[in-house]
Amino acid sequence: MTQIHPTAIVEDGASIGNDVHIGPFCVVGADVKLHDNVQLHSHVAIAGDTSIGAGCKIYPFASVGHAPQDLKYRGEKNQLIIGKGTVIRENATLNPGTEGGGSITRVGDNCLFMVGSHIGHDCQVGNSVIMANNATLAGHVEVGDFAIFGGLSAVHQFVRIGAQAIVGGLTGVEFDVIPFGSVVGDRASLAGLNLVGLKRRGFPREQIHALRGAYKLLFKESGTIQERAQEAADAYPDQPLVETLMKFMSEKSNRGFCTPAKN
Repeated sequence: MTQIHPTAIVEDGASIGNDVHIGPFCVVGADVKLHDNVQLHSHVAIAGDTSIGAGCKIYPFASVGHAPQDLKYRGEKNQLIIGKGTVIRENATLNPGTEGGGSITRVGDNCLFMVGSHIGHDCQVGNSVIMANNATLAGHVEVGDFAIFGGLSAVHQFVRIGAQAIVGGLTGVEFDVIPFGSVVGDRASLAGLNLVGLKRRGFPREQIHALRGAYKLLFKESGTIQERAQEAADAYPDQPLVETLMKFMSEKSNRGFCTPAKN
């Protein structure tokens, strides 16, 4: 049965699914959609045209779907769509889109956003993404599946974070991070591949070996990045991880790419 605490405010028009739990002092706006089995623990504020997927859990003082932090925003229609099974911890903030970015912020399934984390306007976040305490995404950031962000990390607007990449704590990311990459530093530089994550997720040894070889070719010193990418693709054909990496490199980048630090 759906349970709504008597101190909670659910505005007329809100769509509430089955077996939803809305705890004390929560506020749910008129255009909000809470799908089945959503849990709002207490003091959660959800506004705007926001859809919360089935089985999501949101903890106290999270702010979800309120106006984006963008001075260009003029009250135009926008959306925030959150997939199923995502956990949003205390004081996290997730903003909807703006007209300049397509008007929609999307978050995938089974993500974990820890205390004080922030998803800016027009972000496109994949599935099973983890953001540790106070990790932040500026507007228009794209994040692939299974990416991980360490505590107090920050990503510049329009940056792309590839699937299965890991961003170290306290790292500021100004440039795109390749899939499977590991970046660290005051201003992020590649420290190698996220080999621990690849092994944990059961990728075959031969695929990881091919990816390591492609990485070495991609970031050797001679030639242009395009020439090195083609060399890596030719050297490791029909390798799924290498194909994912090459596809990312071939797509439009607004910021350029994170590269290994020069000694």
